[in-house]
Order: sequence, then C-alpha cells, then structure tokens
Amino acid sequence: MQRLEVRQGQALVMTPQLLQAIKLLQLSQLDLAAYVEAELERNPLLERAEPELPGPGETSESSGHSDDASSDGLEVTEPESWLSTDLNPSRGEIESDFDTRLDNVFPDETPVQAREAGGGDMLSLTPPPYGSTGGSFDAEAPDFEATLTAETSLRDHLAGQLDLATRDPAERLIGGFLIDAVDEAGYLRETVEDVAERLGADPALVGRMLALVQTFDPPGIAARDLAECLAIQLRERDRFDPAMQALVSRLDLVAKRDFAALRRLCGVDDEDLVDMLGEIRRLDPKPGRAFGSSAVEVLVPDVFVRAAPDGSWLVELNSEALPRVLVNQSYYARVSRNAAAEGDKAFLSEALQNANWLTRSLEQRARTILKVATEIVRQQDGFFVHGVSHLRPLNLKTVAEAIGMHESTVSRVTSNKAIGTSRGTLEMKYFFTAAIPGAAGAAAHSSEAVRHRIKQLVDGETPDDVLSDDALVQKLRGEGVDIARRTVAKYRESLRIPSSIERRREHFAHGSGQHAALALR
Repeated sequence: MQRLEVRQGQALVMTPQLLQAIKLLQLSQLDLAAYVEAELERNPLLERAEPELPGPGETSESSGHSDDASSDGLEVTEPESWLSTDLNPSRGEIESDFDTRLDNVFPDETPVQAREAGGGDMLSLTPPPYGSTGGSFDAEAPDFEATLTAETSLRDHLAGQLDLATRDPAERLIGGFLIDAVDEAGYLRETVEDVAERLGADPALVGRMLALVQTFDPPGIAARDLAECLAIQLRERDRFDPAMQALVSRLDLVAKRDFAALRRLCGVDDEDLVDMLGEIRRLDPKPGRAFGSSAVEVLVPDVFVRAAPDGSWLVELNSEALPRVLVNQSYYARVSRNAAAEGDKAFLSEALQNANWLTRSLEQRARTILKVATEIVRQQDGFFVHGVSHLRPLNLKTVAEAIGMHESTVSRVTSNKAIGTSRGTLEMKYFFTAAIPGAAGAAAHSSEAVRHRIKQLVDGETPDDVLSDDALVQKLRGEGVDIARRTVAKYRESLRIPSSIERRREHFAHGSGQHAALALR
C-alpha cells in the first residue's frame, strides 16, 4: 500500500562553488594564476589588485590600500594578519563559517550531494551556480583543452623515473634536488659535496642517488662534465673498455686532432682509433636538448621557513605567489541601479556572489597552506636543524589530527606545493616518511634513518665478521629499532648492498688478490 510520509533531516549539497574552493587547494601556483586570470575575464566585478608604489615621503610599509580604496568599493582579499605565523600558533580553527564548511567537506569521489545520516532536506551552502550564460564552475564538465597533449619537460621526465626507482622519502628528496640542479643541456650544475652540505645528508648517500639518476633516460643525463656524459653513454652500450676510457679521459687531444698521441695513449692502431672516434661522434654531448624547447619551470615556494631570533622557526606565505583580487562593490551598485531587465539583475547578483566566493576561497586556500606548512615544520624540526638523516616519521593523518582537518584536505594542500628553506626549495610531499616502530615502546624511527644505520653497520664490518640479515636485525633491535628480517633485506637491497654470502666472497677474493700481489713482489 502506497502512502505519503514527511521526514525532516539535513543534507549537504556539493555545489559547484564549494567544489571550486576545495579544488583550488590542490592547484599549483601556475594553475591557480591561470584559473584566476580566466575568472577576471569572465566576471566584470573582479579586478586585479596592482601593487601600489610609495608616494613622496612614504615607505613601502606605509603605502598600500588606503581608505580611498574602500570608498571606491574595492575589497582586497589579502589580510596581512594571516600571511605569516610563528612555529607555535594556536591550533584553534579559524573563526569562519566558510572555513568550517570547507574543512569538513571531503569529496574524495566528488559526489554531487554528500548526505549526512538521516538525510532529507537539502542545505545549500552557496548561492546558485554562476549565471547560465557565463558557463559553469563545475570542474567535472567536459574540457576539450584537457584532452590535448602537452610536451613533457626534462624535469618531469626525470621525476617520473625517480618515482619508479625509489619510494624512500629521503632518497626522493635528494634525487629531486639533484634533478632540479640539472640544466637544459642535461648537465648537473651542483657538486655532490654542495648538495650534501645544503641538505645535511651523507655525501655517500648523495653520491648513490646521483649514480641512480645517471641511469635514467636519456643516457648521459646528470653528468658533471662532457667526459662523464660520454662515459655514461658508453657504459650503456657496453663499450667503455680500457682503450675507450683512455680516449675519453683526454678529450683535449681529440679536439687538437693529435692522433699520434691518442694511439700511444690508447694502445691501438689507426683503424681502431678511427672506429673509436666514430663511436664518440655518434654519442649525444647534450642529452637534455631533446626537452630544451619546453619552458623551464622554476620551483617557486608557496611558503618560506626561516629561523627566528629566539631559535624557533617563522613560517610565512610567499606573498608574491598569492593572487591579488578585488571585488568592485561600487561598480556593482552603479550598474545594478541602471539594470532594467530581470535577467541583467540576476546576472549581476550571481556575478557578485561568485566574486565574493572566489576571494574567500583564495583566502581560505592561503590560510590552509599556512596551517599545514606550520605543522610540517613543527614535526620535521630535526631536518631543518640537522638535515636529511633527522627526518621523522610523518604521515597525512598525523598532520590532519594536529590541525583539526581531514586527511584528504591535507593531501590536497601538499600536492604541487613547495617550501622554501635554507637548504633549498623542497616539495611538501618529501617531508612525509614511513615509520619503523621503536622497540619496547621507544620512539619510532624514520625508514631513511634505519637505512642509514644499516649502511653504517655494513661499512664497519670486517672480513671475519660479515653481518647476515639476522645479525643486522639483532643489532638494530639492540639499538631500539623493532624491525623484521624481511624489512632489513628489502632496505639492504634498496641500498644495493649484496647479501652476506656475496660480501664474504668479495672479502675473500680481495684478500686473495692482496696475497697474490705480495707474492709477486
């Protein structure tokens, strides 16, 4: 039997504007600038806030938006009070109804409606979508331009290979730093020692990561000079024999065309030398030039971290990267008075509502980035003081719980964002590391710290005392690291350390070679 029932409940509508605010969180600076530029063209009530020059007798601090701007009806969305914070701010939520809505809506699958328990009536959080003639904010709508192919940059090409080569956060951080130091020709313009010093990392670890990056495509990438670039490519072709090594080591003689000296140096005849020189000419002296036509994207920090005089850390937004947008209220009032048609009035009203929503979304985005970055700096204080070896275990849940946000919000914030530090500009995602639990209730250890310790133990072993994986487990547990044997084996293999049997054979072979050399003397 059919019947009518009346139910009362609450539900949350995922309007296009709310989806817009959430998706603004994960946009990079370039994407955000392009998005805001498009909105400036679409919405007649939005204006770009141009920086004002100080007048006579004014300083840069005293100049800015005066009361005249308010009298003109221009409202700027850049309150200076939230541009920076010290490392110990109040963890209370921002007192804003808009903030509460955004922080508690997490459309991991971006549904049209997110219903609470007992759903029924719809609770609309925002004004109706932007006028029918102006398009839609809905990012789910088909986008023809999104189907076009884009030229891959050298950095993206190398970064994609790094993602597949290692999942260790510290290795990814170092590898990403090395990739950023590769110029458009494909050469590394930083020394291993400089990178190790800036990141506070073990030079041996930086050297291993450089060796890893040099195995990436295109062959010869990340070389420090032409000889190393050619050597990498020759190894790739299995042609780096002693004669070729000698030839590559004296490229100055090749440039002078001193063939007699090259024949003596390499110990080859004329025919072999001609073949070797032909092989050198077929190599690529600038392996990065295939990507040279793409625009070079500089990693610009969204947030800066610097030491405060009292020894704490000051975290501040990069004001140069924040879009400055104004809402012209006086223009709206003037035009709306002269609008006769109902359609024109509705369009202006919706344009004003969406302009206000965009400015508040930009403000919330900046606030959220600042909150997340501040907590990351708080959690990873050891890195900023001592370097990579002091990275702490950190995941999205830890940061989300500390600042009262959802993990998906933190994930969006850390996507495509960077922090400017005294050690360089680093992506936020590199500060999240896996954790190894401590033994007997001790503090957890980051996976990179454990790898570093395994490397130290292996480097310190003697031919008579080669450590097996079980022995490494016992030593680590004795130091308070609760780790399984298979995890030790996985970390050892990721460090390219042979098994204990292979290392014992290497020690034996090395010892036998020394004895043989002594017997021949």
